[in-house]
Amino acid sequence: MKKILLVFALFGTLACNNSAEENSAGVETSEAVSEKRDSLPNYGIVIHGGAGTILKENMSDSLEKEYRAKLEEAVRAGHAVLERGGTSIEAIEEAINIMENSPLFNAGKGAVFTNAETNELDAAVMDGKTLNAGAVAGVTTVKNPIDLAIAVMNNSEHVMMIGKGAETFAEEQGMEIVDPEYFYTENRFRGLQRIKDSEKTQLDHDQKTAFLDPFIKDSKYGTVGAAALDKHGNLAAGTSTGGMTNKRWGRVGDVPVIGAGTYANNKTAAISGTGWGEFFIRGVVAYDISALMEYKGLSLQEAAEEVIQKKNMELGGNGGIIAIDNKGNVAMEFNTSGMYRAKMNREGELEIGIYGEE
Repeated sequence: MKKILLVFALFGTLACNNSAEENSAGVETSEAVSEKRDSLPNYGIVIHGGAGTILKENMSDSLEKEYRAKLEEAVRAGHAVLERGGTSIEAIEEAINIMENSPLFNAGKGAVFTNAETNELDAAVMDGKTLNAGAVAGVTTVKNPIDLAIAVMNNSEHVMMIGKGAETFAEEQGMEIVDPEYFYTENRFRGLQRIKDSEKTQLDHDQKTAFLDPFIKDSKYGTVGAAALDKHGNLAAGTSTGGMTNKRWGRVGDVPVIGAGTYANNKTAAISGTGWGEFFIRGVVAYDISALMEYKGLSLQEAAEEVIQKKNMELGGNGGIIAIDNKGNVAMEFNTSGMYRAKMNREGELEIGIYGEE
């Protein structure tokens, strides 16, 4: 009987030991999976649809849903490109195309009108790996200006092309060309007429403009942009805009000025800006954020706050930026009451914001 009990005890001990070993192996496997995940390439994307006097009380529930849905569609499309191993350039192009094709934003289809009642479009892109860049300004027949900016970067020895010359290049590159009427939207045109009646040139998102026209006040169109980090560790930024309502004399803002509204460098970050372009040009806003990171060792968030909340405001400008650094950290900084924005990281976590306190 004692022998039988001894045998049972022995088997019990062995079973416990095996169970403990299995549990230990399970923990090790879990830790290994976690370590393996941490060793995978980081990636992410962040986008904006303009910054300005964007207030909850001036936004209908239905319009807010439209904005959130379009921002989500754009950021998810860009993220999907990164997830399958696509480049940061491809990702930002995908996201910006969706916003350019929507009348909700001051870019592409939703572009504002000039004083001459035309739509003049600007766009820029920059590759953080090579520091190559492409930009276009004052184009009137190219459906997706960001595509043309990428073509300038990849298929020419130039950085910036303007007007008719840029449109000729677009045709040679097989870009989709549209009649200028494609960019006509009744609400935008009506907004121009109200502003022209007052003989004032106002920034698209300026508060004074907002009170001139109910649609502008309630809708808040804006420049669009995207910045991304791909699985290969490369950064890219792109921006597209219709510029300033009632602009004259071939005015060009910060968007196509590399370093002002658009900049990317693998050493630091990819940045796209939105706001009062003249002040972004004077402050070389996008590059300044990168320079503060590279030369002063500031984090992306610290650099963004320094430039947007201090330097830009001291000059008298307003607006915001979205950016992602070479480690995947994201900044969405603005000194206005709101900025249309969204981001997604490697884990697929989505964040969408419109107003200041979100």
